[in-house]
Amino acid sequence: MFANKVVLITGASSGIGSETAIEFSKLRANVVITGRNKENLNKISDLCQKSSPDKLKPLVVIADMNSESDVANLIKTTIEEFKKLDVLVNNAGVLEAGTIENTSLEQYDRVMSTNVRSPYYLTMLATPYLIESKGNIVNVSSVTGMRSFPNVLAYCMSKAALDQMTRCVALELAPKGVRVNAVNPGVITTGLHKKGGMSDKEYEEFLQKCAETHALGRAGDAKEVASVIAFLASDGASNITGATLPVDGGRHAMCPR
Repeated sequence: MFANKVVLITGASSGIGSETAIEFSKLRANVVITGRNKENLNKISDLCQKSSPDKLKPLVVIADMNSESDVANLIKTTIEEFKKLDVLVNNAGVLEAGTIENTSLEQYDRVMSTNVRSPYYLTMLATPYLIESKGNIVNVSSVTGMRSFPNVLAYCMSKAALDQMTRCVALELAPKGVRVNAVNPGVITTGLHKKGGMSDKEYEEFLQKCAETHALGRAGDAKEVASVIAFLASDGASNITGATLPVDGGRHAMCPR
């Protein structure tokens, strides 16, 4: 399905990003994976190569998405290696807890820089190549971009901004044949919440509570998001652009009663 296509995935060293890299490898894509953790990326690279029917080895680029020179180098290295880019998956992101009463400007800046500014810049740099290939972009957003939740203020704002960027860029690039969509996961068992500061016990209780907060009665799995990202990037979604697609077990449709 993606034979001879070049797919760039940020935040590919764990969670949704790593599963997405493996999924595209299974579908015969030339995959570029990036992140900060070299050891993890190399492990994912091996898994991708094993999953690829043609045993294609991903291009691994170590990059901090908050570094402008790293982001510029990521595109430069991809184009030098493959001479083109067909799909950009903006997946790298951070989650931090905090309310308007106990957050800090430093937290706001960290979250907005990683979740909004970085994909904004990478998309800017990737756009000329995506226009050339009539490619597409899939942004990894969150149900928090569509609905409001307390105690994750900066994160919610960042994902709402990413959703709006998805729609605006979709309208800007549609005349040039480039589609832009987003997936909006609910709680996915990737460990992101633990990175955001939850203890093991809190995380376990949080996942149990997902039975009540998600209509399907459970948290989601990263593979379930990866398969939707691959769909949106495929020709099967050729008439879909500007969409923010919930992959959240129905959470976006729920109201407390």
